[in-house]
Amino acid sequence: MTAQIIQTNDTPFKKIDIDPVTLDIIENALRNARIEMDATLVRTAMSPGIREQGDAFPLIADHTGKMIVGQFGSFIGGFLQQFDGTLEDGDMIFLSDPYSCEGAVSHNNDWLVLLPVFKDDRLIAYTAMFGHMSDIGGNVVGSMPIDSKSIFEEGVRIPPVKIWKKGEYNDDLMKLVMHQTRKPDWCQADLNALIASCRVASRRVVEMAERFGDDVYISATQELLARNHRAMKSLIAMAIGEDKVMFEDYICDDGVGFGPYKIKCTMWRDGEKVILDFDGTDPQSRASINFFLNENMFKMFFGIYMIMVFDPQILFNDGFYDLIEVRIPEGSLLKPRFPAALSGRTHALGRIFDILGGLLGQKTPEFLNAAGFSSSPHLFYSGNDNRAGKNGDWFQLFQIGFGGIPGRPMGDGPDGHSLWPGFTNVPNEFLERYFPLLIERYDTAPDSGGAGLHRGGNGIHMTYRFLAAGTISIHDDRWFVPPWGVNGGEPGVRARKILEKADGTQTILGNKVEEVTVEEGDLLHFITWGGGGWGDPLERDPALVGKEITQGLVTAEGAKAYGVIANDAGDVDDAATAKLRDDMRGSRGELPLFNYGPSIDDLRKNCEQDTGLPAPAQPVWTAA
Repeated sequence: MTAQIIQTNDTPFKKIDIDPVTLDIIENALRNARIEMDATLVRTAMSPGIREQGDAFPLIADHTGKMIVGQFGSFIGGFLQQFDGTLEDGDMIFLSDPYSCEGAVSHNNDWLVLLPVFKDDRLIAYTAMFGHMSDIGGNVVGSMPIDSKSIFEEGVRIPPVKIWKKGEYNDDLMKLVMHQTRKPDWCQADLNALIASCRVASRRVVEMAERFGDDVYISATQELLARNHRAMKSLIAMAIGEDKVMFEDYICDDGVGFGPYKIKCTMWRDGEKVILDFDGTDPQSRASINFFLNENMFKMFFGIYMIMVFDPQILFNDGFYDLIEVRIPEGSLLKPRFPAALSGRTHALGRIFDILGGLLGQKTPEFLNAAGFSSSPHLFYSGNDNRAGKNGDWFQLFQIGFGGIPGRPMGDGPDGHSLWPGFTNVPNEFLERYFPLLIERYDTAPDSGGAGLHRGGNGIHMTYRFLAAGTISIHDDRWFVPPWGVNGGEPGVRARKILEKADGTQTILGNKVEEVTVEEGDLLHFITWGGGGWGDPLERDPALVGKEITQGLVTAEGAKAYGVIANDAGDVDDAATAKLRDDMRGSRGELPLFNYGPSIDDLRKNCEQDTGLPAPAQPVWTAA
């Protein structure tokens, strides 16, 4: 089964030697086309998740389907192998089912459009964009049920279909799909934004081919891929050894009482190729935390991490994929068998980056990052707004929050920030304008970043006051297993969520809860985890710690983790600090490369005391 490309012009492209200036012009034109895709998306989309936060990912690929510019890597090769149909000028593919595209999109909420780009009836490129839809039906608002046992509970599943066929729009298909969502206005606008973004990039590609000639344009894309291959080949030889290194981390729980779930990866170099083997990862969950990890997507994650750590000037693309082999066991948390639920895959997706950091830094500790990306905290809030003038209008919010970025060799981790540079927080003014709530606090959570020579980024303490009765759902992680520190750095502080009723009574909520009832006047304290620290905390400049006390990033009590004695005004007692640091150095042992905090057994034993929540039970797996 493979896609059939329909084109009357089968003239093969000629290989042209590209001079550096032309290559640089085409490379930057492609970069700009990708930026224009994002700009078009923001101007056209309606949902806060896409319009305000940028939860959408563009792609421009060459004529064979390899990504030239983008973010998540290309899925097109796998799609072409699986799609039993034709592709011709005027077609556009629409899909959302992860199982139909080898996990190129990882849950049903991600809608993807793919546009083959033809010029003179010859395929010269592909453009694609996918974005997270705020609601696609299913049994809960937001379409991401924590306790779903199969993908059939998670909203409409769209196999690869033609939303445009030979230039004609499939209006009946869109009526059927939009009939499934609680927010058809948002979904229609967001889908139109994806389509418009792909068409903008298509026009830019055709303009480049017209300006330079088809053969020059195609040759330039192949040189960009080859250049990336050469660069990654050198990075792999420098940073990855032939001896096997292993790292494992955990998803805290599955939202239905079981956890933690282990993700394990072993890495080594075999000649020029790096092997990444996930053997030892726990079996798939019966709940929705499974992550159908596309091998090419993981190759891109690996490449992005390598490039950003070792040589950020490289334009990452798909050119290096043959240098990486990814092995993921069938039936595991990262390759579940159909029809396993997938809607809560965000925690495993985030944890993949922590695992990459733990693997890649073992040979080169000077490049080692702590843990911190870890997850993407979600909040859902919905109901009917019965305030004056609102007439009981339906509202629903889907918002992504952020924890602390890990401490790094080059400095502190940013506070409350996404690892993806294109992701941003929803402005508080937007939330208060369009939803019945007030943001009473939006601040870093002091001391939540792990202590270190370079401090882990603090988490965020966000307090929502609800102005209308409704329900909330929360999807977060790092509440049980903390983000680890490295090179002597301390772990970050774990996440917590507290519901405060109007009468002042407080309830500690789990970090994966569904449809919790809230009343007008209730407060939700949404507190995310901090990033792990990097390096010996006793080497941090005491004056800097004192300054951070005045900035609200560290407390006077928290400063003691750095061996610093200071008052609430940030004034450092130099003599007391020197004595405390001497005492701490004398009483501690050798600093560990990785500081995971307490063992899993100790975390279980002390969970209720430390978090106010019962410890998750050890998962018991049955045959899938």
